[in-house]
Amino acid sequence: MLDIFRGLKNLIKVSHIHIDAPVFRLHYSITVMILVAFSLIVTTRQYVGNPIDCVHTKDIPEDVLNTYCWIHSTYTISTSFKKKLGEEVPYPGVDMSARGEGREGKDRKYYGYYQWVCFCLFFQAILFYTPRWLWKNWEGGKIHALMMDLDVGICSEVEKKQKKKLLLDYLWENLRYHNWWAYRYYLCELLAFGNVVGQMFLMDKFFDGAFLRFGIEVIEFMESDEETRIDPLVFVFPRMTKCTFHKFGVSGEVERHDAVCILPLNVVNEKIYVFLWFWFLILGALSFLTVLYRLLIISSPRIRVYLLRMRYRLINRDDIDAIVRRSKMGDWFLLYMLGENVDSVIFRDVMHELAQRLGHHHQHHHHHNPLGRHHNSNLMETA
Repeated sequence: MLDIFRGLKNLIKVSHIHIDAPVFRLHYSITVMILVAFSLIVTTRQYVGNPIDCVHTKDIPEDVLNTYCWIHSTYTISTSFKKKLGEEVPYPGVDMSARGEGREGKDRKYYGYYQWVCFCLFFQAILFYTPRWLWKNWEGGKIHALMMDLDVGICSEVEKKQKKKLLLDYLWENLRYHNWWAYRYYLCELLAFGNVVGQMFLMDKFFDGAFLRFGIEVIEFMESDEETRIDPLVFVFPRMTKCTFHKFGVSGEVERHDAVCILPLNVVNEKIYVFLWFWFLILGALSFLTVLYRLLIISSPRIRVYLLRMRYRLINRDDIDAIVRRSKMGDWFLLYMLGENVDSVIFRDVMHELAQRLGHHHQHHHHHNPLGRHHNSNLMETA
C-alpha cells in the first residue's frame, strides 16, 4: 500500500519549473491525489473484509447470500423513510415489501452504484489529469529550455552573460509569435473548468440526481432538529438495505427470502462524496474566476502592464510599459512565466535590455522611414 502512495507522489511531484498557474495546479496535483487515494481506500475496503453483510436464514449459506446481494444490487423502500423509527420500521428504508406486483416496483429504490465507486473515482482522477497532460505536450519544454538553469543565480559571470544574451535574442526574434502558445494554455484552463462542472453532473447521474443538492442538504440537516428530518446521507448512502433471494423450496415451488443487508462500505462512501462535493464547488469557483481573469488579460493591455508591475517590483516601470505596448498577449504570458522561474535580478536585466532594444528599434524606424519615402518620390519625378 505504501509503495502505491510513493509511486503516486512521484507522479504528482510538482517540478520546480512552473509552466502553469496555481489554480490549474490544484486540478492535477491535489485533486488527482485525493481521488486516487479515495479509490484505493474503497478498493481495499471492498476486497478486505465483507463489503456487505446480510442477515440470512438457515437454508441459504451466508456467503452465497452476501455475494448474490452484492452483485444484484440491493434496494430500500422509499416510502418507509418517512415512517417512525423503532416503531413502524426497524431502520430508515427497511420495511415489509408489498406483495402486490404493481406496488412493489414503484416503491423500491435500487442501489447498484457501490460496486462502481472505486472505478468511478479512478476514472475521475484520469479526467482531472487530462488538461495538464495536454498542456505538457503543447508547451513542449519551452520554458525549461529558455531558463537554461538561470533559476539559480550561481554561475560564472561569463556563462551568465552568454545565457542572458541567448534568452534576449530569442525573445527579440520571436516577439509577437507566442499568442498561439498562450491560447493553448488558456484552452487547457477552460477544459479544467469544464471538467469540474461536468464531473458534478456526472456524479449527479451516478447517484440518480441526488448529488447536486447534496452538500446543501447536508448543511440543512446539520442545522435542523434531530427529530424532524431524515439524514440526507442515509437516503443516498443507506447503511441498511433489503435484498430478495428466490430459490426452489422442498416441494418444488419458488420460495422468496427477504434478507436485510448492512453496507459498511457506505459509511466510507458518504464521507468521500460529502468531501468531494465541497472540494469540487471550491475548485469550480476558483476555475471560473481564472477563466474571467484570462478574458480580462486578453482584452486589456493596461491590466497586463499592471499585473507585471505588481508581480515583479524590481523591474523599471517604463521598461514594462514599453514591452507590453510593443508585444502581444502571448509574449506577456511567456514573460510572466519566465519571471516565475528565472532568478529575479537576471530577469530584471533581461527585461531592461529587451525594453531598450525595442525603444531603440522603434526610434530607428521612425528616423529612417520619412527620408526613404521622400527619396522615392524624388526618383519618381525624375523618372
